[in-house]
Amino acid sequence: MGALLAQDVKSILGKLEAGTVLRLALVPGRIGVFEAFATIAGQDVIVTLEPAPPSPLSAGSMLADLDAAGASFERAADLTSLCARAATIFRERTGFDRVMIYRFLDDGAGLVVAEDRDPSLPSFMNHHFPASDIPRQARALYVRNRVRVIPDVHYEPAPIRPASEAGVDLSDVSIRSVSPIHLRYMRNMGVGASASISIVKDGLLWGLVACHHQSPRDLDFETRTLCSTIASGLARQIRAKEEAETYRERIRLRAAEDGILGQIGNGQSVDDFLLPLGSDLCAMLNADGFAAILGDTVMAEGVVPERPDLLRLAKWLAAKASDEPFVSRSLSAAYPPAQEWPDLASGVLAVSVVADTAMMLIWFRVEERELVEWAGNPHKDSAADPNLVLTPRNSFESWREEVCFRARPWTLGQIESAVRLRRRLFEARQARRLRELNRELAATIADKEGLIVQKDHLLREVNHRVQNSLQLVQSFLALQARAEAGTETAKNLEEAQRRISAVALVHRRLYQADHVETVDLARYLEELIGEMREAMGSDWAAGLVLDLAPILISADRAVHVGLILTELVINANKYAYGGASGPIAIALEEYRNQFRLIVADQGQGAVGTREGFGSRMMKAMVQRLDGSIERFDNKPGLRVIVTAPVEA
Repeated sequence: MGALLAQDVKSILGKLEAGTVLRLALVPGRIGVFEAFATIAGQDVIVTLEPAPPSPLSAGSMLADLDAAGASFERAADLTSLCARAATIFRERTGFDRVMIYRFLDDGAGLVVAEDRDPSLPSFMNHHFPASDIPRQARALYVRNRVRVIPDVHYEPAPIRPASEAGVDLSDVSIRSVSPIHLRYMRNMGVGASASISIVKDGLLWGLVACHHQSPRDLDFETRTLCSTIASGLARQIRAKEEAETYRERIRLRAAEDGILGQIGNGQSVDDFLLPLGSDLCAMLNADGFAAILGDTVMAEGVVPERPDLLRLAKWLAAKASDEPFVSRSLSAAYPPAQEWPDLASGVLAVSVVADTAMMLIWFRVEERELVEWAGNPHKDSAADPNLVLTPRNSFESWREEVCFRARPWTLGQIESAVRLRRRLFEARQARRLRELNRELAATIADKEGLIVQKDHLLREVNHRVQNSLQLVQSFLALQARAEAGTETAKNLEEAQRRISAVALVHRRLYQADHVETVDLARYLEELIGEMREAMGSDWAAGLVLDLAPILISADRAVHVGLILTELVINANKYAYGGASGPIAIALEEYRNQFRLIVADQGQGAVGTREGFGSRMMKAMVQRLDGSIERFDNKPGLRVIVTAPVEA
């Protein structure tokens, strides 16, 4: 401690970054020896004292544990076995009575996917927990603080009386008190101590390692650090397993598509071809039934509704699946007549093959009644007092709820496979139609091509006029800026010029070449960044790093994404490095049925709190996409994540 007192505050601050913890020294106290830790909070350095463990882990022991955990994770065959191994490893390292791997679902609820426990305790395996058990603000803290420990749920919080009225930010302090509501929640569960270790995948909270103990129990600094590092390795393995599972499914689907399409004969009618291959088409998408409907002709295989019901359904689907596939795991929610035959068609995936006569391809899945087991009735406590904002649940007894009129969900790979099959069948029908109609059809195609050329000419003319109009606006703004040189108005006019230039760039990249209603977002953004590199100069161009996954998206949504990306890059160009150049990482990835656009720099982080025109424009465009935008500390720099559905 004497060596610590000999240093000035600046030397201590120089060793710390926001959110990091620095071990200082062992401090003798009246009731034992304590470890002193320091963390930075704004302009303050917070020093905390924790009881020193009698036998702390050595560096060699920690490395051996990390190596053993990593090797165990790598040997896991799939995500289920990976989570099971993780539960066992975390229980061995922490010594808690129960350790659960808790995964967040799409609706915000949680599901216990793995558990290791004392045999005397009841199991929570496969139990669901309502989304309200972990509010949104709590989930944000779990991303920031990866390990939180409550050594004793019956502790008495000690008040802190700071010298200034501004108070002290304790967000990054491991021993700060937790919400009294959360403590009551733990006591209602019969838990004496708990620990939560965040599983953060790609900057998002994938789930938690939830540890429960029947009596008070603490985790020392070494164990917390070890658990946090193991959780990071677990998150990487989860991502690898999920990506491998998606890859295997796509390979299987491609093989099934090739096997089916390879049986189309040169002179065979596509309509006749579908009938004998109905069972193969069912198996391809793991469906219970398949139907192809062409006018009043119905070709069906497997479990499907009766012919009159099929014709009425196809008529209804004609307006829903004319351009994009119609996908539902609960058909009766959108089409009430389906309530009469859930055992035939609760789930539907439909695509329309448009040619001379539209043909509807429909895959069916029967109702799969699901018995969801909750840890307590999720509806009971929430309905007790409608005026109460947040209260802990009182009961965690197993409570079951039967979900009806719902089938197994369709995966994104299966939807893409159906779309590819539609495209290939469309091409096959068109080819046969060409052979049958010969010159007459050739003339029709020529007329259509003329219309396409005319449409393309009109689009280019519109684009040309839009570009001219934007250039006129830019020139007018430049004249006004020169007239107001040196004033705040001039700066605002120059900023407006940058926005107009960005809009012109996005519009030009999207409309300068042939395109359809759906575009490859990765290719479009890559071309957009290519032009931005030229505009930003060689120093900036060298620092732009791209990692873009191919995603099909509608053209109008691509325009919004392009403008958002342009705005984020402009902001990094202006503020990240104080006017100098620096690295900017741009990533585009597919996340379930959503896409995520990530722009990260290594600069000075968020600058100021004022919301300018560009920020308001970007927020409006994100809202148009029904998405969200989040900003995180990139340590160093700023990491911005825009998440939105692939489809409107």
